[in-house]
Amino acid sequence: MSVEVRVPTLGESVTEATVATWFKKPGDTVAVDEMLCELETDKVTVEVPSPAAGTFGEIIAAEGETVGVDALLATLNAGDSAGAAPAAAPAAEKSAPASDAAGSSVDVMVPTLGESVTEATVATWFKAVGDTVAQDEMLCELETDKVSVEVPAPAAGTLTEIIAAEGATVDATAKLGVISSGKGAAASAPAATSTPAATSGKDVENAPSANKLMAENGVDAGSITGTGKDGRIMKDDVLKAMSAPKAAPAPAAAPRAASAPADAAREERVKMTKLRQTIARRLKESQNTAAMLTTYNEVDMTEVMSLRNEYKDLFLKKHGVKLGFMSFFTKACIHALNEVPEVNAEIDGTDIVYKNYVNMGIAAGTPTGLVVPVIRDADGMSFADIEKAIAEKGARARDGKLSMAEMQGGTFTISNGGVYGSLMSSPILNPPQSGILGMHKIQDRPMAINGQVVIRPMMYLALSYDHRIVDGKGAVTFLVRVKEALEDPRRLLMDL
Repeated sequence: MSVEVRVPTLGESVTEATVATWFKKPGDTVAVDEMLCELETDKVTVEVPSPAAGTFGEIIAAEGETVGVDALLATLNAGDSAGAAPAAAPAAEKSAPASDAAGSSVDVMVPTLGESVTEATVATWFKAVGDTVAQDEMLCELETDKVSVEVPAPAAGTLTEIIAAEGATVDATAKLGVISSGKGAAASAPAATSTPAATSGKDVENAPSANKLMAENGVDAGSITGTGKDGRIMKDDVLKAMSAPKAAPAPAAAPRAASAPADAAREERVKMTKLRQTIARRLKESQNTAAMLTTYNEVDMTEVMSLRNEYKDLFLKKHGVKLGFMSFFTKACIHALNEVPEVNAEIDGTDIVYKNYVNMGIAAGTPTGLVVPVIRDADGMSFADIEKAIAEKGARARDGKLSMAEMQGGTFTISNGGVYGSLMSSPILNPPQSGILGMHKIQDRPMAINGQVVIRPMMYLALSYDHRIVDGKGAVTFLVRVKEALEDPRRLLMDL
């Protein structure tokens, strides 16, 4: 019985992914839930498990192809593994359609560009006319107004003609080039080892997106430790290597007289990562959609710091995790959200959806950009549970191991710019949420207390909110309740 392997749900607002790695080939025996391939989105890497046990049949979406949600990736022959040998034969025949035909030509066509995308621009040709190519080797890259699309070779052979040159705009059905395949075409398959994977001293093929990124930025594959299957270098590995601190360059020669060409020579142009493009798009959408406003207050951190210092050693001994400030802020926000529920709501068309639970987003900085892992049902958690969840999610975020599900479903967000030294800022909403709290640096300042000037550890707080749902009164009340709970943490225990 034939079973289809399809693209799983990729998450909120994610409509497509790139096939990064196939772990199985036609004819292999697979077990149920065994990993078949890895997909890369602009946010995370998604593994695709086998839906059934049996024999791997045919790969429909090759490495490097861009696929939409629920797209067909491959087929399985479910049942007894004895059928492995027969199943492998037709799959192999399909994978090299022109290997027996002398001098046949295969057209290189524009792949599926995605919903509502009708044209693309040819950005880069990785191969020149006359080059030998292996099947599924990357030939060129197209750019649309939404994503970049890599075009793999449909067959092994020689690139004999480039029809759409770099810079040309092509429609969704256009021909890009021609490959001549035939006798000897199968022998050209080892040419794939000329990619950066070979220079790294390994016999595994790196992810096409990783090869492309290394080529664009002059990164040596030998200097990167791959985290993929069998040490395969993934795109995230390259991004992490590029973001790592580099040795200071040698002192530059005395500058020449200022001129446009001289300035250009000292500039560096780096293409935005998909994650950075998504961050930019979502933040701009937030500004364009929500009626965003920010209200400010300040909080005296004396009592929280005193309580923390008093119990931090006992807390660590009993719960195995350090007592930080984030659990206090999380608890204080949950307390305030219960009193001002519109801050914990969202707009859906002409409806307002009130959330009778709190899924707290905790913004975390990573080498590749800001992500917001979500602590689900935080309103039912203890201080220790919250601290453990924050530590675990933060570590996974820094290692790039967060799943899509871990970043979805948040109802409110806390962002701590204070860890970077920020004294005051206006956070941007994380759509479709209606509120985000900005924490800042704790700074000793002179304050008037009972007619006396005393030095107190103060922090500025900022609440950005969607004025379409939250009125000024509700926003100010929310922030005052957070302030009151932090300045007298016993209010949290007494639910006041």
